[in-house]
Amino acid sequence: MSALIVYVAIIFLLMPLLAIIPVSFTAERFLSMPKGNYSLRHYEALFTNPIWGESIRLSLLIGVISAVISTILAVLFGLGLWYVRNRFSIALAALVFLPMVMPPVVSAIIIYFFETSMVDVIPWIAFDTIGGVVLGHVVVATPFALVTFLVALSRVDRRIDMAARGLGASLWQSIFWVVLPNARFGIISAAFLAFILSWEEIAVTIFITSFSVVTLPRQMWNGMRDNIDPAIAAISVILITITVLVILARDLLRWRAAARARKAAA
Repeated sequence: MSALIVYVAIIFLLMPLLAIIPVSFTAERFLSMPKGNYSLRHYEALFTNPIWGESIRLSLLIGVISAVISTILAVLFGLGLWYVRNRFSIALAALVFLPMVMPPVVSAIIIYFFETSMVDVIPWIAFDTIGGVVLGHVVVATPFALVTFLVALSRVDRRIDMAARGLGASLWQSIFWVVLPNARFGIISAAFLAFILSWEEIAVTIFITSFSVVTLPRQMWNGMRDNIDPAIAAISVILITITVLVILARDLLRWRAAARARKAAA
């Protein structure tokens, strides 16, 4: 009975997402359910319209860079918290987690004023630049990546690090050859989460971009504001499909790793 309730709840939560699928196949120029006539014209527009292509390319570029930087920062800070535990650790962790608990609009306003003041000082991270968008996304995504990495790091037995150090390994050798390999799935999950957060980020992006940098969420926002373009439904279906496939692939890799570990233990 409990399993049935879980499945019903999952279906209920997925219904709004599933409703967008038939809308993406409409033959009309506006969002509507297809009335017997289906068309792929809006999917074709995603690949033939240079505006959509450029926004997808920018989102991929910014997402990858933001994920790499956020993951590196999360790993470095997480290792610092794992190795050094004193009265300042909680205060530093609270400072890093601040963007997570702060309303997105507040973070967006702070980043906006910071980047507009950087126009004449550091123009490559100023307002309406790729560097500026990456900076904003890193600020937003790093706390979530840190939480993911800390969860994985909490499962690492400290005794293996102590054993490595006792056998003559240096601190960096212990980190790279003992600690990080045991937390690799946490690092991968942190990078994936940071990329997804950057890929779908809209609140901060609206505040710190204008016309030069138009990411995919910003282009979708423009399409909803100016005219409701059904291509938005098409790109939504593609994004949902990619997200589901990536999650399934990650779970499959984790299942195979767990199966190998059980086989080795046996």
